[in-house]
Amino acid sequence: MEGGLASAYNLLYAILTSGITIMGRLTEILRLAQQRARDMALAYEGALTPLETWEVLQHAPGARLIDIRSRAELDWVGRIPGAIEIEWLTYPGKQLNPHFLLELKHAVDHESLLLFVCRSGGRSNTAAVAATAAGFPDCYNVLEGFEGDKDANSRRGSTGGWRKAGLPWSQS
Repeated sequence: MEGGLASAYNLLYAILTSGITIMGRLTEILRLAQQRARDMALAYEGALTPLETWEVLQHAPGARLIDIRSRAELDWVGRIPGAIEIEWLTYPGKQLNPHFLLELKHAVDHESLLLFVCRSGGRSNTAAVAATAAGFPDCYNVLEGFEGDKDANSRRGSTGGWRKAGLPWSQS
C-alpha cells in the first residue's frame, strides 16, 4: 500500500479493533459538549474544544463550521478551510450584522449541526445564542475560538484555540 493509504488503513484498523466506533466517538463528544453547556448554563446545545470540533467535522457530514469573525480578521489572521464565513460584527465599526440570521438561513440546512467559531469564543457564544433563539436546534460554540485567550503578555495564539491546536488553517 502507498504511505497515505497505509496510514489511513492503520488508523481505521486501530479504531475498529479498539472497540470504539466512529459513531460512538461522535456521540461521546456531543454528550460531553452538552454536559458542558448544562454545567455552564448556556442557552444552546453544547460547547466544544477546537480538537473536538475537528473530530465532529470529520465524522458528522451534516455538521457546518460557521466562522463569524470579521473580513479583516479572516484576511489578516487566517481562515479555516471549509468554514462558512458570516460576519457577526462588521468591520470597521463593530456593528452587529443585521443580516446575520438571514445569511445563516441561506447558508445551512435548518437541521444542521452548527459549530460557531470566532477569535476567542466570546462572539461565537452570542451567535450560538441568537441562532438557537431563531430556531436552529443544534448550535455549539467552539471554546477558545481561533486564537484562544490572551497570554501573560496580552497576546493571543499561544494559550489555546484552533490554530494553537494545530488544526487546518491558511493565511492570505
